[in-house]
Amino acid sequence: MSTRKNGNKGRPGAASRPASDHSGKVHVFTVREPDELLAFLISRLSKTGRNSLKAMLARGQIAVDGKPVTVYNFPLQPGHTVTVSKERIIEEPPLIGLSILYEDEHLIVVRKEAGLLSIASAQENELTAYRQLTAHVRLSDPSARIFVVHRLDRDTSGVMMFAKSEQVQQTLQKAWQDMVQERTYVALVEGKVKKPEGTITSWLKESSTLKMYSSHYPGDGLHAVTHYKVLQASSQYSLLEVHLETGRKNQIRVHMQDIGHPVVGDKKYGSRVKPINRLGLHARILAFTHPVSGELMRFETDIPKSFLSQFRASTSSDS
Repeated sequence: MSTRKNGNKGRPGAASRPASDHSGKVHVFTVREPDELLAFLISRLSKTGRNSLKAMLARGQIAVDGKPVTVYNFPLQPGHTVTVSKERIIEEPPLIGLSILYEDEHLIVVRKEAGLLSIASAQENELTAYRQLTAHVRLSDPSARIFVVHRLDRDTSGVMMFAKSEQVQQTLQKAWQDMVQERTYVALVEGKVKKPEGTITSWLKESSTLKMYSSHYPGDGLHAVTHYKVLQASSQYSLLEVHLETGRKNQIRVHMQDIGHPVVGDKKYGSRVKPINRLGLHARILAFTHPVSGELMRFETDIPKSFLSQFRASTSSDS
């Protein structure tokens, strides 16, 4: 389920005659039978010496199905496309604070690290998940676009999803409650949560300073429901598994403050400690019905080690 789809294979049995761009700097061959890459190149580029071809491989000038290959004995199969460039092939720049868990023609699922913005506001001009993924899809299609489906706060890590078309974005957003089967977070909060599990319900509103807060009057704001279960606890901290029944802005952060156990590092919502130098909130699981295929997709990530390490430290200090 986490397999990325890269490149396009040519038609098996197609002619192996090279194609080239108008500058003559790129040659493309289609493989007709199994072979090793260097041997294939020697047979097709008889005027280029073996050592020159090895040097071109080392410099990243040879690609198979659009991906640079430097291994001389790379196994070729019928239908593979081999591209030979007179210049170094541009490789995709590494993603910063971001890793792709799954990608197809309709959507991209990623794991975002704490500290990276999902998308910048009009006033901000910095590196974001949105900007990096836009550059990623435009390497293969200069006109490609990315569409935001939901967001994670800058200081929240974990699984999030982007659409590759406006139609898929709207399908997901309009039927979000029905299509999302599971959305689970882990939260490192202050103090020992005494109830092993519970449900928090309120109506969320936004102040003039853009801070969310709870109203307990029915209908006074957006209805928000959060379910939690204690995974670990010490005298200083509790690690909670949190399930969102609704997905409101800052919902978990507000609700943790409401029960007197703010998320660590969350000064905005009442936290007075920052033991892990980040917000103690991680989007661990996202499961949803694929908007096109109808397949159930489920992505689960590990609990951050920094969350778990607080209990090892607390256990030794408590004993």
